[in-house]
Amino acid sequence: MNRIFVIICMCCGLSMTAVAQCGIENTAFKSGESLSYDLYFNWKFIWMKVGSAEMDTHLAKFEGQEAWKSYLITRGNDKLDKYFTMRDTLLSYCDKNLSPLYFRKGAREGDRYYVDEIWYSYPHGFSKLKKHRIDADGEQHWKTSEYNACIYDMMSIFLRARNFETSKMKKGDIIPMPISDARRLTNSWLEFRGKENFKMNGSKEKFRCLVFSFYEHEDGKTHELVRFFITDDQNHIPVRLDMFLSFGSAKAFLKEYKGVRSPMTSKIK
Repeated sequence: MNRIFVIICMCCGLSMTAVAQCGIENTAFKSGESLSYDLYFNWKFIWMKVGSAEMDTHLAKFEGQEAWKSYLITRGNDKLDKYFTMRDTLLSYCDKNLSPLYFRKGAREGDRYYVDEIWYSYPHGFSKLKKHRIDADGEQHWKTSEYNACIYDMMSIFLRARNFETSKMKKGDIIPMPISDARRLTNSWLEFRGKENFKMNGSKEKFRCLVFSFYEHEDGKTHELVRFFITDDQNHIPVRLDMFLSFGSAKAFLKEYKGVRSPMTSKIK
């Protein structure tokens, strides 16, 4: 379910160091922003509400420097617990220019609980990732990887992607994406599908949206994982996400937003 918030990365211009390349000016959000979602699953042709998700972003300190702290919590309700337990918490720190510094995911999915962690550094113009994973059986794995490109995680990419300049995007545009967890780097990308209007679930609010699809290539096959709708304004808030999971289809609808940085000019009156 956490893939619902995975968005794509795009390098912004040329620079002398990886840390500069990995940064981007934040124009989309401010400290104190809070987004909440309702999660639905298709069960025997019926859409059932199965949980909720909340994401909060604010300025904090990480190892003595000012940083953006974001966390995402997803929780299944009693209906979902009968079939699949979901209790996930994701945490991310990025510097003021949104270069990732630290990522952690603690996930209880079904009868498994595991932890992923990544520490980022940028020596000699490279991205260096120190990775730590605790498997469901308690076994710990440590790994260090270096890349000559910017690498992101499931949280830092969300913050970065919200600051894309979308005015010049054309339908069918493809953007490659490097995202890592504690195990591997994924071969994935984003495709721009154009614009649509979307009415909020259970609300009279209607928004102009940009529509994207997130793809992953694995085991010789390409899969569309998520199709998402973000507000066509400076905030770039996801209002709807269609998820194509291995065990069925799911959707997420924005329920409430607080502390947004800019006016919601995408709202249709």
